[in-house]
Amino acid sequence: MDQAEQKTPVGKIVHFYDKISVGIIELGENLSVGDQVQILGTSTDLTQKIDSMQFDHKEITEGQPGMQVGIKTEQKVRVGDQVYKLN
Repeated sequence: MDQAEQKTPVGKIVHFYDKISVGIIELGENLSVGDQVQILGTSTDLTQKIDSMQFDHKEITEGQPGMQVGIKTEQKVRVGDQVYKLN
């Protein structure tokens, strides 16, 4: 396995719903269900697969640049955290 995984910046966290553990990502690149992402910030370092994504309270399979999509996160993320897609 290649140790130096490629990271592509795809967006940033603009909101986090604590009770339901959902982060809102403002996308700068395409992001799809099934993608592996890393969310990095001052006190955040989370790597997880995207199991589901919502836009405007509807399930979607892919988000495009300019959209704000919600994803379920395995732990707390913070506004301003950067989101990277792992290739």
